[in-house]
Amino acid sequence: MPLATSDLSTLASIGLVQLLAVISPGPSFLITARTAVVQSRADGVTVALGLGAGTVIWSSAALLGLNVIFHAVPMLFIAMKIAGALFLLWIAYQIFLHAADPIEIETSKGEVLPNPFVKGFLTQISNPKVAVFFGSIFIAMLPSDVPVWMMMALIGIVTFNEVCWYTVVALFFGAGPVRQFYIRAKVWIDRVTGLFLGVLGLRLLWGARDGA
Repeated sequence: MPLATSDLSTLASIGLVQLLAVISPGPSFLITARTAVVQSRADGVTVALGLGAGTVIWSSAALLGLNVIFHAVPMLFIAMKIAGALFLLWIAYQIFLHAADPIEIETSKGEVLPNPFVKGFLTQISNPKVAVFFGSIFIAMLPSDVPVWMMMALIGIVTFNEVCWYTVVALFFGAGPVRQFYIRAKVWIDRVTGLFLGVLGLRLLWGARDGA
């Protein structure tokens, strides 16, 4: 059964590499943790589900020829990088701007909070680092001929990794002691978070400039 062994090895390798990429701290980690602390663990888990939905889109697109499209239309990839960088800068500005605002756990009936699922989904869709992974490393690790069952398995594995890891993040950062610590240190934590995302956004814009 050399072919079956090779297929399983491919699935395990891609799954492990993608999991390591997911665990690496980045915008998704910060947004999930902050949502769990500021709003609730349930909202943090919902962000994780939104991130998972975005992963389904990216992995499916990669398997259907995303890498070919980016090579055929380089400006599309550059435009995507710019849009993602601007989205990160907007998030950074909002977090930094409201760093000193008190946390209101209870909201009024008329108040509408940002949809955490949409927030997670848009974060994943607009993240150029995710696009780079699925458009390069993911594609490079695939065999030349990918059967349908393997496509489905790969989509399931990478989505499972994403949702499970960020669910753990949401549950941990939504715990009472961590919540109280965040309330006491909110101003500085939010400012550092905003600066980190802002610097990352500027770096992505600079990278898009180099690629133009």
